[in-house]
Amino acid sequence: MINTLPPAKLVTSPSQFTLLLDDLLKQKRVAVDTESNSLYAYRERICLMQFSSGTQDYILDTLAVQDIEALGQVFTNPRIEKIFHAAEYDLSCMYRDYGWATKSIFDTMTAARALGWPKVGLGNILREKFNVPTNKRFQRTNWGKRPLSQDQLAYAQADTHYLLELRDLLADRLQSEDHWEEIREEFERIASSSIRRSYGNDNNKLSPDAFWSIAGARKLDSRQAAILRELYLYREAAAARVNRAPFRIIGNSTLMSIAQSSYSKLEDLARIVGMTPGQIRRHGPGIISALERGRTGPPANPPKHKIVDQLVLARYDALREWRKKRAVARGVESDVIMARDVLWNLAYDNPKDLHDLENICDLGPWRRTHYGEDILITMRDIGSG
Repeated sequence: MINTLPPAKLVTSPSQFTLLLDDLLKQKRVAVDTESNSLYAYRERICLMQFSSGTQDYILDTLAVQDIEALGQVFTNPRIEKIFHAAEYDLSCMYRDYGWATKSIFDTMTAARALGWPKVGLGNILREKFNVPTNKRFQRTNWGKRPLSQDQLAYAQADTHYLLELRDLLADRLQSEDHWEEIREEFERIASSSIRRSYGNDNNKLSPDAFWSIAGARKLDSRQAAILRELYLYREAAAARVNRAPFRIIGNSTLMSIAQSSYSKLEDLARIVGMTPGQIRRHGPGIISALERGRTGPPANPPKHKIVDQLVLARYDALREWRKKRAVARGVESDVIMARDVLWNLAYDNPKDLHDLENICDLGPWRRTHYGEDILITMRDIGSG
């Protein structure tokens, strides 16, 4: 990959970080992206942060510069617009790692979806709008590994370099099509909901019931499920010790095969599809111990699903149908009209009038004004419960 962009400044020292911070604090808007090591580490963390100020692109190595707390002055400042593409993941990661409650964002992917663009991935947009070729080579790269190649740095730079220009293109379209107030409200919802989501994203805490999310786990009998639970807990502990993503220790399908087998000896593991000689050498004894614990310990039964009141379900289904019709008429995806979580909030709270709508979490004033009467009529037809 040949980088045709002006060179980005790689920030790897405290003095370079100070210069970066000084520049960003002078800006009215800054493009931002992050790169994490979720595919390679047990405890994911941000490894790079990219910035574009309009005159300069920066790549901040957050593994080399440990103290970046002062960047919070940029992210929490409502007078500096932070431009992302697909902001939710970045915002959640930044709050998890640094505690920054980001204010004043512009999300180019959300804006493109609000305009009904059919392809909203950044690569697709850059190719179509700026004639920039798509490069997917580094989408799954290990951003926690050093040194970074020039091709990796070029890839990271391109993720923010064009965002300022893209933001202006989208803003003009949104204003001309009278969606500006709507999209600003959606940006506020994304920023606040991303913070709430990160509260439940503590990857330092392990839930012993998390194994139920493995495909097929609920189809196991109680003893097989108990074995899968012990295998899962062993894998998590092993992944934490070497700070690797759990699937790189043993894959989910392999765990399922072991749990469903009748094997109990180390040499039996070679018969399991997906178990390599290296895995058996490193993890065989731990797996056999987990099998024994699962076979002799308490059985495991799936947690019961939360029972939702039938009127709540009826209200939600009615709202979802109303949202779908609105979306089809406008030519956008349904959640552009209203996020799924907001529909559930409405269904549970069952507001009776416009004043009640003000208490619905994430239902902002623009949507209350434009959709409020329709929402109330839709739910009123279901009954008050």
